[in-house]
Amino acid sequence: MHKFFALLDKYLIPVMTKLSEQRHLRAVRDGIISTIPLIIVGSFFLILAFPPFPALAAAIKPYTGQILIPFRLTMGLMALYACHSIGYHLAKSYKLDGVSGGILAMAAFLLTSVPVTYPDKGMALLMENLGGGSMFVAIIMAIFAVEVLRFAKTRKLTIKMPDGVPESVAKSFEALIPAAVIIPAVWFVRDFIGFDIHHFVLELFQPLVLAGNTLAGILVPIVIITLLWATGIHGDSVVGSVARPVWLVLLDQNIAAAAAGQPIPNIAPEPFFQWFVWIGGSGASLGLVLIMLFSKAPYLKSMSRVTFLPGICNINEPVIFGVPIMLNPLLFLPFLLSPVAIAILTYFVMDIGLVNKPYILVPWTLPAPVGAYLATGGDWRAIVLVFVNIIIAAALYYPFLRAYERKLSREGMAGELEEELK
Repeated sequence: MHKFFALLDKYLIPVMTKLSEQRHLRAVRDGIISTIPLIIVGSFFLILAFPPFPALAAAIKPYTGQILIPFRLTMGLMALYACHSIGYHLAKSYKLDGVSGGILAMAAFLLTSVPVTYPDKGMALLMENLGGGSMFVAIIMAIFAVEVLRFAKTRKLTIKMPDGVPESVAKSFEALIPAAVIIPAVWFVRDFIGFDIHHFVLELFQPLVLAGNTLAGILVPIVIITLLWATGIHGDSVVGSVARPVWLVLLDQNIAAAAAGQPIPNIAPEPFFQWFVWIGGSGASLGLVLIMLFSKAPYLKSMSRVTFLPGICNINEPVIFGVPIMLNPLLFLPFLLSPVAIAILTYFVMDIGLVNKPYILVPWTLPAPVGAYLATGGDWRAIVLVFVNIIIAAALYYPFLRAYERKLSREGMAGELEEELK
């Protein structure tokens, strides 16, 4: 195990660390994360429009269209919000004006869609290209716009206002020449040439989206995340930078199907991992916390009381760094095997229709049974599955925890560690 951790430290960690610090991926991560409040609130309106109780659903049905308005203006515009935020964060990483970066990114993104003209109502911009399904287009346009802004700034191709002009005005004029490049360029490609950027990008990334919804596409990020956490690196942040756009596309497709009253197509949007795999946090560590309550090692028993409430709320840094799981050969294996095992079980259970597929994004700090119930649109079987997964994780952790207890006892560390904890 020590050799294994040494190999991870030598080959995997440097690569993943550089990946997590890559400015474009970091901007994508931060930009998408900033839209989460809108996604969560919008998702609750979807629950209100389609409640899990038949009698209530029948009573609400005449008002469904009105109830869905906040949902359509939050989730339905997800890519638009994300594009602005990505442009803002990327510009700030270059020490450019974040507001200009966000505005130029959003303008470039909007120009990729051609308005529809109605004889009696004028022009209208369809929302179908502004939601999560267009997330990849939003990312590309944000990066393009900010890179043009950076190029103009570094080459001094900007309009510099005289001293005494308010800073906000001066910065807006600095973005004038980049805007004069970005807007005509996107318009020329989309309208003059007739190149449908949305269709092209969708076809380009479709294999990636399809792969992300397979069992292999589920297990690969789980393994990488747990390997990173086991060496002390925040695996969710690193892998999420790459995988979250795919997860959001899958979630958007599920939400669209639910809003249309159609079967939910995808198993593996982000709520799949949050509520059925990362129960208590990465590594499904709530199972470990629960069995530590009955540990014979005083330190581990004390640690279980400290980590129980955070674990219920899916915060497990105290477990990873306090028990510790990080660089601990005895607990590394169940930390990896538990989420893999319950992910495989959950995948097949949802694939055969025993539990609804998730399509609602709810706050990640909710207890897992509650979050799973809401994420699946009120499926009580999701609660049962969560408890089954917790039992499986606890069973996989148990023999390794007992071995760790014996190790602490042999080394005489249990009492000392308890004193340190106090």
